[in-house]
Amino acid sequence: MDATNRGRVRVERSAKRVRTYLGGRLIADTTRALLVWEGPFYPTYYLPLQDVDEAALKPTGTSKHSPSRGDAAVHTVSAGTAEAPEAALVYHDSPLEEIRGHVRLDWDAMDAWFEEDEEVYVHARDPYTRVDILPSSRHIRVEVDGVTVADSRNARILFETGLPARYYLPKTDVRLDLLEHTDTATHCPYKGTAEYWTVNGKKDLAWSYRTPLPESERVAGLIAFYNEKLDIFVDGEREERPKTKFS
Repeated sequence: MDATNRGRVRVERSAKRVRTYLGGRLIADTTRALLVWEGPFYPTYYLPLQDVDEAALKPTGTSKHSPSRGDAAVHTVSAGTAEAPEAALVYHDSPLEEIRGHVRLDWDAMDAWFEEDEEVYVHARDPYTRVDILPSSRHIRVEVDGVTVADSRNARILFETGLPARYYLPKTDVRLDLLEHTDTATHCPYKGTAEYWTVNGKKDLAWSYRTPLPESERVAGLIAFYNEKLDIFVDGEREERPKTKFS
């Protein structure tokens, strides 16, 4: 594994073919993408300039400075009538040698990203994040302010790298009369799009993936609750509320 650290930044070569589109046109197609961890949670793709449509990059004449990555020339990405203003950063002389001659395309500014032939959503997948979903007969009970809102011995436990175990429960084991559907939706590159519920008057404490991505199909239609914000009892023992970015 070829990896470099500079401050909090880590760089690795990806083995995947990566493509991205804007306005229906191919902007980049590479088998030499870099995964760059600019922060602790997930990586960003940096693509070799040789594998990016040169005509799509329009210099703005401005630059953007990063303490770890140095100065980047800012470009607008254009494809036909579609335009993504200031969506590309090109690193020519970065102190981080590996990213010199690479472009960082803003993920959300592009229309679509593909790893091999599968479309990827939200952000690049982290090769060190694993999702395991296991059936469990352990007794799971969920309380909100002393009120039992779910009670099940038929859970699916989702283990995801860096996060607490999540208990996904059948709707038949949940007090649906205490849940109110909200308009909140979040997106995950490993699980898909989640819908949310207010639970016993507290907003967005529970969520579910109605049509999850293939690797997470085992939790389809099941409901999970934020361990950080309520009380979960496993085989009669109350779990300590974990401290995470969702706390």
